[in-house]
Amino acid sequence: MPSITINLTDTQYAGLEYAALSPQDWAENAVTERCRIANDEIVQTTVAYCLDNGIQVPTTREEIVAYAFDNSIVKTAAVRQAEAEAEAAARLAGE
Repeated sequence: MPSITINLTDTQYAGLEYAALSPQDWAENAVTERCRIANDEIVQTTVAYCLDNGIQVPTTREEIVAYAFDNSIVKTAAVRQAEAEAEAAARLAGE
């Protein structure tokens, strides 16, 4: 399972202790909630794509998300950023 490690300064951690009962729980909740929101968007996009194209929708959320990436229905933020930069560079080169 992938994991994310975050290094904070003592001052940053103290600030988070001020804001949250448990900095660890707060960080896990923030990341988990953002993942849920992103996966909801992916599921919505993929279900619509499948329905619009007469494709059988995968049966679980996990399968839908995997299907979306495997079939280029959605792309990672890094891929989208690289494509946008390449498009901008091509436009500049054409000017």
